[in-house]
Amino acid sequence: MVSIYQLKSRFQQLLRPLLGGLVKLGVRANHVTLFAMFSSIAYGLWLYADIHSSLPWLFLPLFLFLRMALNAIDGMLAREYGQQSRLGGILNELGDVVSDAALYLPFALIAPTPLLAVLCVLLAILTEYIGVLGPALGASRRYDGPFGKSDRAFAYGLGALLLAWNPGWAALADWAFAAASALLLFTCVNRARAILAEGDKRV
Repeated sequence: MVSIYQLKSRFQQLLRPLLGGLVKLGVRANHVTLFAMFSSIAYGLWLYADIHSSLPWLFLPLFLFLRMALNAIDGMLAREYGQQSRLGGILNELGDVVSDAALYLPFALIAPTPLLAVLCVLLAILTEYIGVLGPALGASRRYDGPFGKSDRAFAYGLGALLLAWNPGWAALADWAFAAASALLLFTCVNRARAILAEGDKRV
């Protein structure tokens, strides 16, 4: 299934020159993971506190791009500089879920039906939970689309730009969240099927 996640390797190549400098500064993978999570929480609080201002919406796409870069960097530091650990694995998965919730729940404050926005966040958590189940069930960690983490970041970033340009777009938010919910459910099914198929091949 097509997903923006498939561009990850090219994105990592662009970021790789930064790694050596970070290592020299003593930055470790877990530091980057925690920074990404706490900065996401802080940004989410800014959205919540200034929900009717265009400024936090305008800069949200840029922040989401920065967060994607940080997520790529912590993974490369862990793999390429011997910084992998069980704690890092926990922080990585937990950080993604917490960051998603912090950044996307404020959309519920502008949606005509807030529960639809909340449902999208819950379904996003479910997609990541299913993805994490892969190694426990004899398969790999699954990142299948069509609405994985990177795809969600793009969609929410686009929505934020529309809101910054014209707050009236919020009137159509229910349709967007309904479509996103359907895509998230499809993603859950795809990841579950991929885990089952991969597990069968290893038996």
